[in-house]
Amino acid sequence: MAEGIVIGVDDLERQVAAIFSDAGLTRLQADCVARVIVAGERDACKSHGIYRIEGCLRTVAAEKVDPKAVPELADDGTAVIRVDAKGAFSPAAFAMGAPVLAQRAKELGLAALVINSCTHFSALWPEIEVLTDQGLAAMAMCPSYSSVAPTGGNAALLGTSPIAFGWPRPDRPPYVFDIATSVVARGEIELHRRSGKPMPEGWAIDKAGAPTTDPEAALQGALLPFGGHKGSAISTMIELLAGAMIGDLTSPEAMDYLGDMSLLPHHGELVLAFSPEKFSASRTDDPFQRAEMLLEAIIGQGARLPSQRRFAAREISLRDGISLSTKEIDSLERLRQDALRIGKTG
Repeated sequence: MAEGIVIGVDDLERQVAAIFSDAGLTRLQADCVARVIVAGERDACKSHGIYRIEGCLRTVAAEKVDPKAVPELADDGTAVIRVDAKGAFSPAAFAMGAPVLAQRAKELGLAALVINSCTHFSALWPEIEVLTDQGLAAMAMCPSYSSVAPTGGNAALLGTSPIAFGWPRPDRPPYVFDIATSVVARGEIELHRRSGKPMPEGWAIDKAGAPTTDPEAALQGALLPFGGHKGSAISTMIELLAGAMIGDLTSPEAMDYLGDMSLLPHHGELVLAFSPEKFSASRTDDPFQRAEMLLEAIIGQGARLPSQRRFAAREISLRDGISLSTKEIDSLERLRQDALRIGKTG
Protein backbone atom coordinates (compact mmCIF):
# COMPACT_ATOMS: atom_id res chain seq x y z
CA MET A 1 0.00 0.00 0.00
CA ALA A 2 1.18 3.54 -0.67
CA GLU A 3 2.56 5.64 2.19
CA GLY A 4 -0.62 7.66 2.35
CA ILE A 5 -2.96 9.91 0.42
CA VAL A 6 -3.96 13.53 0.12
CA ILE A 7 -7.68 14.10 0.41
CA GLY A 8 -9.75 17.23 -0.03
CA VAL A 9 -11.31 18.81 3.05
CA ASP A 10 -14.85 18.35 1.74
CA ASP A 11 -14.21 14.73 0.75
CA LEU A 12 -12.84 13.87 4.17
CA GLU A 13 -15.79 15.59 5.81
CA ARG A 14 -18.18 13.43 3.77
CA GLN A 15 -16.30 10.27 4.76
CA VAL A 16 -16.36 11.12 8.45
CA ALA A 17 -20.03 12.12 8.32
CA ALA A 18 -20.80 8.77 6.68
CA ILE A 19 -19.10 6.94 9.55
CA PHE A 20 -21.32 8.70 12.07
CA SER A 21 -24.43 8.19 9.95
CA ASP A 22 -23.64 4.47 9.89
CA ALA A 23 -23.41 4.57 13.69
CA GLY A 24 -26.99 5.85 13.83
CA LEU A 25 -26.50 9.59 14.28
CA THR A 26 -29.06 11.96 12.80
CA ARG A 27 -28.00 13.91 9.75
CA LEU A 28 -27.62 17.07 11.86
CA GLN A 29 -25.41 15.39 14.43
CA ALA A 30 -23.33 13.46 11.88
CA ASP A 31 -22.65 16.55 9.76
CA CYS A 32 -21.85 18.81 12.72
CA VAL A 33 -19.55 16.29 14.41
CA ALA A 34 -17.75 15.57 11.13
CA ARG A 35 -17.24 19.26 10.46
CA VAL A 36 -15.53 19.79 13.79
CA ILE A 37 -13.35 16.67 13.53
CA VAL A 38 -12.20 17.49 10.01
CA ALA A 39 -11.48 21.07 11.07
CA GLY A 40 -8.94 19.59 13.46
CA GLU A 41 -7.25 17.62 10.67
CA ARG A 42 -7.42 20.62 8.34
CA ASP A 43 -5.63 22.80 10.88
CA ALA A 44 -3.01 20.14 11.74
CA CYS A 45 -4.47 19.65 15.23
CA LYS A 46 -4.07 15.88 15.24
CA SER A 47 -5.22 15.50 18.84
CA HIS A 48 -8.62 16.92 17.79
CA GLY A 49 -8.86 15.32 14.36
CA ILE A 50 -9.88 11.83 13.24
CA TYR A 51 -8.25 10.52 16.41
CA ARG A 52 -11.48 11.66 18.13
CA ILE A 53 -13.77 9.40 16.07
CA GLU A 54 -13.02 6.30 18.12
CA GLY A 55 -13.98 7.96 21.40
CA CYS A 56 -17.19 9.30 19.87
CA LEU A 57 -18.22 5.85 18.64
CA ARG A 58 -17.29 4.22 21.93
CA THR A 59 -19.53 6.69 23.78
CA VAL A 60 -22.42 6.01 21.39
CA ALA A 61 -21.99 2.27 21.88
CA ALA A 62 -22.04 2.76 25.67
CA GLU A 63 -25.33 4.67 25.31
CA LYS A 64 -23.87 7.74 27.05
CA VAL A 65 -24.79 9.96 24.10
CA ASP A 66 -28.08 9.89 22.22
CA PRO A 67 -27.41 9.61 18.47
CA LYS A 68 -31.07 10.29 17.66
CA ALA A 69 -31.52 13.32 19.92
CA VAL A 70 -32.74 16.58 18.38
CA PRO A 71 -31.58 19.64 20.35
CA GLU A 72 -34.27 22.06 21.47
CA LEU A 73 -33.85 25.85 21.32
CA ALA A 74 -35.48 28.10 23.94
CA ASP A 75 -35.41 31.83 23.21
CA ASP A 76 -37.42 34.26 25.35
CA GLY A 77 -35.96 37.34 23.68
CA THR A 78 -33.48 38.10 26.47
CA ALA A 79 -29.69 38.06 26.37
CA VAL A 80 -29.61 34.40 27.43
CA ILE A 81 -30.38 31.82 24.74
CA ARG A 82 -30.70 28.19 25.77
CA VAL A 83 -30.32 24.95 23.88
CA ASP A 84 -31.12 21.65 25.52
CA ALA A 85 -28.97 19.17 23.62
CA LYS A 86 -31.12 16.28 24.89
CA GLY A 87 -28.00 14.14 25.20
CA ALA A 88 -26.69 14.88 21.69
CA PHE A 89 -23.14 15.76 20.75
CA SER A 90 -22.45 19.44 21.46
CA PRO A 91 -21.73 20.63 17.88
CA ALA A 92 -25.35 20.03 16.86
CA ALA A 93 -26.64 22.08 19.79
CA PHE A 94 -24.19 24.89 19.05
CA ALA A 95 -25.16 24.94 15.38
CA MET A 96 -28.77 25.44 16.42
CA GLY A 97 -28.07 28.22 18.90
CA ALA A 98 -25.22 30.14 17.24
CA PRO A 99 -27.29 32.16 14.72
CA VAL A 100 -29.61 33.39 17.47
CA LEU A 101 -26.65 34.14 19.74
CA ALA A 102 -24.92 36.20 17.04
CA GLN A 103 -28.02 38.19 16.19
CA ARG A 104 -28.83 38.89 19.84
CA ALA A 105 -25.27 40.03 20.57
CA LYS A 106 -25.44 42.47 17.67
CA GLU A 107 -28.74 43.83 19.00
CA LEU A 108 -27.85 44.05 22.70
CA GLY A 109 -24.07 44.21 22.68
CA LEU A 110 -23.72 41.06 24.78
CA ALA A 111 -25.48 37.71 24.70
CA ALA A 112 -24.92 34.24 26.11
CA LEU A 113 -25.65 30.77 24.80
CA VAL A 114 -26.26 28.10 27.42
CA ILE A 115 -25.99 24.53 26.15
CA ASN A 116 -27.23 21.85 28.54
CA SER A 117 -27.04 18.05 28.54
CA CYS A 118 -24.50 17.61 25.76
CA THR A 119 -21.61 15.28 25.10
CA HIS A 120 -18.49 17.31 24.39
CA PHE A 121 -15.38 16.01 22.64
CA SER A 122 -13.87 18.85 20.65
CA ALA A 123 -11.79 21.97 20.84
CA LEU A 124 -13.70 25.21 21.37
CA TRP A 125 -12.09 27.25 18.60
CA PRO A 126 -14.42 25.97 15.84
CA GLU A 127 -17.31 27.51 17.75
CA ILE A 128 -15.41 30.71 18.49
CA GLU A 129 -14.61 31.19 14.80
CA VAL A 130 -18.28 30.93 13.84
CA LEU A 131 -18.80 34.06 15.94
CA THR A 132 -15.67 35.96 14.92
CA ASP A 133 -16.76 35.42 11.32
CA GLN A 134 -19.83 37.47 12.30
CA GLY A 135 -17.63 40.34 13.54
CA LEU A 136 -18.13 39.40 17.20
CA ALA A 137 -15.70 38.84 20.01
CA ALA A 138 -16.44 35.61 21.82
CA MET A 139 -15.60 33.38 24.77
CA ALA A 140 -16.50 29.73 25.32
CA MET A 141 -15.90 27.44 28.28
CA CYS A 142 -16.99 24.09 29.67
CA PRO A 143 -16.08 21.53 32.33
CA SER A 144 -14.91 18.07 31.27
CA TYR A 145 -14.50 15.28 33.79
CA SER A 146 -12.28 14.93 36.83
CA SER A 147 -8.77 14.44 35.50
CA VAL A 148 -6.82 17.35 37.04
CA ALA A 149 -5.62 17.69 40.60
CA PRO A 150 -6.07 21.15 42.14
CA THR A 151 -2.83 22.84 43.12
CA GLY A 152 -1.75 21.33 46.43
CA GLY A 153 -4.05 18.34 45.92
CA ASN A 154 -3.10 14.76 45.18
CA ALA A 155 -5.98 13.33 43.14
CA ALA A 156 -8.11 14.20 40.11
CA LEU A 157 -10.98 16.56 40.94
CA LEU A 158 -11.18 19.40 38.41
CA GLY A 159 -11.59 19.04 34.66
CA THR A 160 -9.19 20.16 31.99
CA SER A 161 -11.91 22.83 31.79
CA PRO A 162 -11.03 24.49 28.47
CA ILE A 163 -11.60 28.15 27.73
CA ALA A 164 -11.34 29.91 24.37
CA PHE A 165 -11.44 33.52 23.21
CA GLY A 166 -11.66 35.10 19.79
CA TRP A 167 -11.38 38.65 18.40
CA PRO A 168 -12.40 39.41 14.80
CA ARG A 169 -9.79 40.98 12.52
CA PRO A 170 -10.88 42.57 9.24
CA ASP A 171 -9.59 40.77 6.13
CA ARG A 172 -7.46 38.28 8.05
CA PRO A 173 -7.87 35.33 10.41
CA PRO A 174 -9.12 36.23 13.88
CA TYR A 175 -7.08 36.38 17.04
CA VAL A 176 -8.00 33.09 18.77
CA PHE A 177 -6.68 31.16 21.69
CA ASP A 178 -8.06 27.89 23.01
CA ILE A 179 -6.44 26.42 26.09
CA ALA A 180 -7.02 23.72 28.61
CA THR A 181 -6.53 24.78 32.20
CA SER A 182 -4.34 21.72 32.65
CA VAL A 183 -0.69 21.87 31.60
CA VAL A 184 -1.71 19.92 28.48
CA ALA A 185 -4.90 18.44 27.12
CA ARG A 186 -5.57 14.82 28.11
CA GLY A 187 -5.41 13.90 24.43
CA GLU A 188 -1.71 14.82 24.39
CA ILE A 189 -1.07 12.30 27.18
CA GLU A 190 -2.92 9.66 25.18
CA LEU A 191 -0.86 10.42 22.08
CA HIS A 192 2.33 9.97 24.12
CA ARG A 193 1.02 6.66 25.42
CA ARG A 194 0.22 5.41 21.93
CA SER A 195 3.64 6.38 20.62
CA GLY A 196 5.46 4.95 23.64
CA LYS A 197 7.12 8.27 24.44
CA PRO A 198 7.64 9.62 27.97
CA MET A 199 6.06 12.96 28.88
CA PRO A 200 7.95 16.03 30.06
CA GLU A 201 8.20 16.51 33.80
CA GLY A 202 5.51 18.63 35.44
CA TRP A 203 2.60 17.38 33.35
CA ALA A 204 1.05 14.89 35.74
CA ILE A 205 1.08 12.83 38.92
CA ASP A 206 0.41 9.11 39.35
CA LYS A 207 -2.43 7.63 41.41
CA ALA A 208 -0.27 7.84 44.53
CA GLY A 209 0.15 11.59 43.99
CA ALA A 210 3.81 11.37 42.93
CA PRO A 211 5.20 13.19 39.85
CA THR A 212 5.48 10.97 36.76
CA THR A 213 6.64 11.07 33.15
CA ASP A 214 4.91 7.77 32.30
CA PRO A 215 1.78 8.43 30.19
CA GLU A 216 0.07 5.26 31.42
CA ALA A 217 0.65 6.24 35.06
CA ALA A 218 -0.58 9.77 34.29
CA LEU A 219 -3.79 8.46 32.78
CA GLN A 220 -4.36 6.46 35.96
CA GLY A 221 -3.48 9.47 38.10
CA ALA A 222 -4.11 13.14 37.38
CA LEU A 223 -2.93 15.98 35.19
CA LEU A 224 -1.67 19.19 36.77
CA PRO A 225 -3.08 22.70 36.23
CA PHE A 226 -1.01 25.19 34.23
CA GLY A 227 0.58 27.97 36.24
CA GLY A 228 0.02 26.31 39.58
CA HIS A 229 -2.60 28.07 41.70
CA LYS A 230 -3.50 30.43 38.82
CA GLY A 231 -4.60 27.63 36.51
CA SER A 232 -6.32 25.88 39.39
CA ALA A 233 -8.34 29.04 40.15
CA ILE A 234 -9.32 29.57 36.51
CA SER A 235 -10.42 25.95 36.24
CA THR A 236 -12.57 26.36 39.34
CA MET A 237 -14.12 29.51 37.85
CA ILE A 238 -15.08 27.58 34.72
CA GLU A 239 -16.60 24.79 36.80
CA LEU A 240 -18.75 27.40 38.56
CA LEU A 241 -19.79 29.41 35.49
CA ALA A 242 -20.23 26.60 32.96
CA GLY A 243 -21.37 23.99 35.44
CA ALA A 244 -23.09 25.17 38.59
CA MET A 245 -24.38 28.48 37.18
CA ILE A 246 -26.05 26.99 34.11
CA GLY A 247 -27.55 24.12 36.07
CA ASP A 248 -25.38 21.43 34.59
CA LEU A 249 -22.72 18.95 35.70
CA THR A 250 -19.37 19.94 37.12
CA SER A 251 -16.40 17.74 36.24
CA PRO A 252 -16.70 15.51 39.36
CA GLU A 253 -20.40 15.03 38.63
CA ALA A 254 -19.66 14.25 34.98
CA MET A 255 -17.17 11.62 36.12
CA ASP A 256 -19.81 10.06 38.37
CA TYR A 257 -22.25 10.01 35.44
CA LEU A 258 -19.76 8.33 33.12
CA GLY A 259 -18.08 5.95 35.49
CA ASP A 260 -15.33 5.48 32.91
CA MET A 261 -12.82 8.00 31.60
CA SER A 262 -12.64 6.16 28.28
CA LEU A 263 -16.00 7.77 27.44
CA LEU A 264 -16.56 11.36 26.41
CA PRO A 265 -17.70 13.83 29.08
CA HIS A 266 -21.35 14.79 29.48
CA HIS A 267 -22.02 18.30 30.80
CA GLY A 268 -22.97 21.78 29.59
CA GLU A 269 -21.27 24.67 27.85
CA LEU A 270 -21.35 28.47 28.12
CA VAL A 271 -20.66 30.68 25.10
CA LEU A 272 -20.53 34.49 25.33
CA ALA A 273 -20.65 36.84 22.34
CA PHE A 274 -19.78 40.55 22.37
CA SER A 275 -20.34 43.31 19.81
CA PRO A 276 -17.28 45.61 19.83
CA GLU A 277 -19.31 48.31 18.05
CA LYS A 278 -21.97 48.30 20.76
CA PHE A 279 -19.45 48.42 23.58
CA SER A 280 -17.54 51.34 22.02
CA ALA A 281 -20.61 53.21 20.74
CA SER A 282 -20.06 56.28 22.97
CA ARG A 283 -16.41 56.63 21.91
CA THR A 284 -14.90 57.99 18.73
CA ASP A 285 -12.14 55.42 18.31
CA ASP A 286 -12.54 52.38 16.08
CA PRO A 287 -12.14 49.32 18.36
CA PHE A 288 -10.88 47.16 15.51
CA GLN A 289 -8.24 49.69 14.48
CA ARG A 290 -7.00 50.01 18.03
CA ALA A 291 -6.93 46.24 18.40
CA GLU A 292 -4.80 45.98 15.26
CA MET A 293 -2.29 48.43 16.73
CA LEU A 294 -1.87 46.16 19.73
CA LEU A 295 -1.69 42.91 17.76
CA GLU A 296 0.75 44.35 15.22
CA ALA A 297 2.93 45.59 18.09
CA ILE A 298 3.05 42.04 19.46
CA ILE A 299 4.05 40.68 16.06
CA GLY A 300 6.54 43.53 15.68
CA GLN A 301 8.46 42.23 18.68
CA GLY A 302 8.88 38.89 16.96
CA ALA A 303 6.20 37.18 19.02
CA ARG A 304 3.73 34.75 17.49
CA LEU A 305 0.01 35.23 17.91
CA PRO A 306 -1.89 32.11 19.08
CA SER A 307 -3.38 30.03 16.25
CA GLN A 308 -1.01 31.46 13.60
CA ARG A 309 0.43 28.00 12.92
CA ARG A 310 -3.06 26.56 12.76
CA PHE A 311 -4.18 29.15 10.22
CA ALA A 312 -1.06 28.53 8.13
CA ALA A 313 -1.81 24.79 8.14
CA ARG A 314 -5.41 25.54 7.16
CA GLU A 315 -4.29 27.55 4.15
CA ILE A 316 -2.20 24.61 2.93
CA SER A 317 -4.99 22.10 3.53
CA LEU A 318 -7.58 24.18 1.70
CA ARG A 319 -5.21 24.61 -1.24
CA ASP A 320 -3.54 21.20 -1.42
CA GLY A 321 -5.71 18.87 0.66
CA ILE A 322 -5.14 16.98 3.91
CA SER A 323 -2.37 14.38 4.11
CA LEU A 324 -3.33 11.13 5.79
CA SER A 325 -0.89 8.35 6.58
CA THR A 326 -1.48 4.71 5.66
CA LYS A 327 -2.22 4.02 9.32
CA GLU A 328 -4.83 6.78 9.40
CA ILE A 329 -6.46 5.55 6.19
CA ASP A 330 -6.68 2.03 7.61
CA SER A 331 -8.15 3.40 10.83
CA LEU A 332 -10.94 5.13 8.92
CA GLU A 333 -11.96 1.86 7.33
CA ARG A 334 -11.84 0.07 10.67
CA LEU A 335 -13.93 2.82 12.25
CA ARG A 336 -16.44 2.55 9.41
CA GLN A 337 -16.89 -1.14 10.21
CA ASP A 338 -17.21 -0.37 13.91
CA ALA A 339 -19.85 2.27 13.11
CA LEU A 340 -21.86 -0.22 11.06
CA ARG A 341 -21.88 -2.67 13.97
CA ILE A 342 -22.94 0.05 16.41
CA GLY A 343 -25.68 1.20 14.04
CA LYS A 344 -27.10 -2.31 13.72
CA THR A 345 -27.25 -2.85 17.47
CA GLY A 346 -28.41 0.66 18.38
